[in-house]
Amino acid sequence: MEDHSTRSADELLDVVDEQDRVVGQARRDEAYARRLRHRAVFVLARDAAGRVFVHRRTAGKLVFPSLHDMFVGGVVGAGESYDVAALREAEEELGVSGLPSPVPLFRFRYETPEHAWWSAVYEVRCPSTVHPQPEEVDWHAFLTEDELERRLTDWAWVPDGLEAYRRLRAWRATG
Repeated sequence: MEDHSTRSADELLDVVDEQDRVVGQARRDEAYARRLRHRAVFVLARDAAGRVFVHRRTAGKLVFPSLHDMFVGGVVGAGESYDVAALREAEEELGVSGLPSPVPLFRFRYETPEHAWWSAVYEVRCPSTVHPQPEEVDWHAFLTEDELERRLTDWAWVPDGLEAYRRLRAWRATG
């Protein structure tokens, strides 16, 4: 049986330019290897009490293995919209179905010497009882905003998620 990381590497993505216009397609592993700009979604999942779903990624992830993240999400597939990808990724990673459509908040371009993607940030309410994919999530908990803030300097975080969270705090401060 094909494992999850192999399926992920073979996934076809839209390659986009600096204005987020589709200019081609590539397999996920090629997009990462050649630093081809593609699309990703970040979904901040909160339970009914407003706590944030936080997790540690598995060691087998293609990028940022074994790091903590305060978002669920992932790449947007070829021909897929940000909105569809946000709901798909949230339901897959949380292991729940029937979530409301995640609320789009803002987009930004994430660029480092190693990675490049357009990022759409969302928020969604989810049940407190979730069943995260074992291929994606090693550990999880729902944390209050204060608990999350205290752990930002103590835990190793995915850099794109940390940047999305920093931008989310700034976006909320201006809204």
